[in-house]
Amino acid sequence: MNKDKLINRFISGDKTAINDLYAEYSPRLYRFAMAYLKSESEVLDIVQEVFVNLWINRNKLKKDSNLDAYLFTVTKNTIISVFRKKLSEKDYLEHLKHKVIINSIDTESQFNYNQLSKELENLIEQLPPQRKKIYQLSKVQGLPNNTIAMELGISVKTVEDHLSKASKFIKKNLTELGFLALLFIDLFINSK
Repeated sequence: MNKDKLINRFISGDKTAINDLYAEYSPRLYRFAMAYLKSESEVLDIVQEVFVNLWINRNKLKKDSNLDAYLFTVTKNTIISVFRKKLSEKDYLEHLKHKVIINSIDTESQFNYNQLSKELENLIEQLPPQRKKIYQLSKVQGLPNNTIAMELGISVKTVEDHLSKASKFIKKNLTELGFLALLFIDLFINSK
């Protein structure tokens, strides 16, 4: 699905575009939020809130808007709000006090999508040339492994091996940046 065309349809008022956006992004948002909140009702509320926010602010989007960045920001802020609300509940605080997430929310909140995206680009540049090319064909252009293998004249297994090693390298280095980096990995690296 071409994201630019989808965004243009959405901005132009095509009501079916919100359904397509939901189909494209909601599984990622649901999976991510469930990993942190463990409550289906809270997760469903978060996913719904993200899309309500998207609909309300559709007139502010531009045709060249980075929808991934927008959804990342809304999701990040919503999850942090949920954690902050829970911090005020004594029993929940006791349950979470040993988790790194709570300790890092405030100290890591200055990270944003653009910083993490730039860090991702830097890490991709550090990959060996063949691995970098395979990673970009897969994750940036969205080509399936068998197409990449045919295009480069290598086996599908070799493509999978390069992608696995590239993902491990990127995740290892991004994870060191803290809570919001974990959000970024889950939303934009694991799901691609």
